Amino acid sequence: MPHPTTNDYLDEYDRELDEIVAACDGDVRSALRALLLVNEQLERILNCLNAELIEHVSRHRRQTVH
Repeated sequence: MPHPTTNDYLDEYDRELDEIVAACDGDVRSALRALLLVNEQLERILNCLNAELIEHVSRHRRQTVH
């Protein structure tokens, strides 16, 4: 019987999820909360970087127009 094909990325996600749940003493709800908080942080960082990039591009365009 052939073995099912595994996806290395999904396997890695499973391992990482197991580690996160273990770090939260096996509490899946706490692990989910932690992941949501980290995601919010990353979104804030991304928004700040996006704003900085927009400002930089705008400043660069003003300098090249003169």
